[in-house]
Amino acid sequence: MSDLCAVKPHVLRYWEQEFPQLKPVKRRGNRRYYQRQDVLIIRQIRSLLYDDGFTIGGARQRLTGDQAKEDVSQSQQIIKQLRIELEQVLKILRR
Repeated sequence: MSDLCAVKPHVLRYWEQEFPQLKPVKRRGNRRYYQRQDVLIIRQIRSLLYDDGFTIGGARQRLTGDQAKEDVSQSQQIIKQLRIELEQVLKILRR
């Protein structure tokens, strides 16, 4: 998971404490299983902190405000569009 999001495991653990939206499923042996929504949140947190220069508190506020709802909606639209485009490419490759 840390490779997928370019974040070290100890950073993910810290973010779980700081961001209430980030709640991976914990299974036997306290192993964490991240859902798709968790991956999107992690990438958004990483972008806010590392790219946009937000503090932890600022990123937390950004994720809980009205802007967060708008960001999620935009992300979902982008994902839908990418999926459509990838399906079109797959059709072309199968010919």
